[in-house]
Amino acid sequence: MKQKWPHWTPSNEMVARQPDLRSVSAAEGGLEAGLNNPLGARALYIYQDGKDTLYRVHGTPDWQSVGKATSSGCVRMFNQDVIDLYDRVGAKAPIVVI
Repeated sequence: MKQKWPHWTPSNEMVARQPDLRSVSAAEGGLEAGLNNPLGARALYIYQDGKDTLYRVHGTPDWQSVGKATSSGCVRMFNQDVIDLYDRVGAKAPIVVI
């Protein structure tokens, strides 16, 4: 699945590790799309056998985190790069993580 300016909801595990995220938890409705949203400008949602894996390829406003192990399993990209990728791939394109 693909989404422009995605809505973000931290997992319950993330909220448990980072209680300051409670204000944007699922119970609070998540975080609206926008420049400060951790998913950035675009997100590609990774499914396996029709089930959401909860992993994403997405942009980020925190450009210093790109390429570092600071995400909860997601692949972060610069916003301009994820916009380009989003425009190039179909919603059901296969993904290979190496």
